[in-house]
Amino acid sequence: MGEQKRGIRYPFWFGGASSMWAAVFTHPLDLNKVRLQTAKKVGNGPKPGMVDTFKLIYRNEGFRGLYSGLTASLLRQATYSTTRFGVYEELKSIVKKPNKELPLPMLIALSSTSGFLGSIAGNPADIINVRMQQDGALSPEKRRNYKNAIDGLIKMVRQEGVTSLFRGVGPNSGRGALMTASQLASYDEFKMLLLRSGMFEDNLVTHFTASTMAGGVATLICSPVDVVKTKIMSSHDPAGIMHLLRETTKREGFRWVFKGLLPSFIRLGPHTVLTFVFLEQHKTIWRAIYSSDE
Repeated sequence: MGEQKRGIRYPFWFGGASSMWAAVFTHPLDLNKVRLQTAKKVGNGPKPGMVDTFKLIYRNEGFRGLYSGLTASLLRQATYSTTRFGVYEELKSIVKKPNKELPLPMLIALSSTSGFLGSIAGNPADIINVRMQQDGALSPEKRRNYKNAIDGLIKMVRQEGVTSLFRGVGPNSGRGALMTASQLASYDEFKMLLLRSGMFEDNLVTHFTASTMAGGVATLICSPVDVVKTKIMSSHDPAGIMHLLRETTKREGFRWVFKGLLPSFIRLGPHTVLTFVFLEQHKTIWRAIYSSDE
């Protein structure tokens, strides 16, 4: 990923477009993850699992309910992923020397910076995304009932002020740095190792294998941070973030940060794979167009 073959420079927006396509396919999994992370125990019975959550959503909200908040998810990828992928590629083109691969520590540093900036850019859409996905699980009096992502942004600014757009930006930017480093840097590294092995060529099989491994790394590193972010962004607690985290820990123990680990892997794995496969296909088509113009 990211190599500028034969001097070709790829458009800044390729990463964002690829992530948006991936989001269309994986949104129900993302919705399931958010519902699991914010679910509260009812009575003495166990909390619903992943399959039960899917059934509950479908029974109460129908098939369309599985795509609750899709507009916010697409807006998030359009801002967050466009920024992080675009900045990452630009930074690599600046520091990379001809005919030399960047070492893993450098890839991690560049991708972390890109993810940090991308999370700031995508924070407003990220909040709306979490809220719209959670809305169907709330009692009617607590629902925000945003019509779409833009309607949600307008209402949030009117009701909570401009600063509400950056609620949780600290944890979110930290999570974005971790996510981008674990996805982009690991994908580049895995892809390079596969190609160097002599057993793989730069094709769909290599892209799928490298992105699957990158998805596993990203899930293990980012799932706890993602749970904290979801709690903060969906909270109605007026006492602040620290009070929310303390009360949640008292009530549920430290294991709450690992809620939805399996759904996170099931969702993030396919999303990572699809994103990089779409990205590589974007690049292949672009190279074909570039070559035809020569």
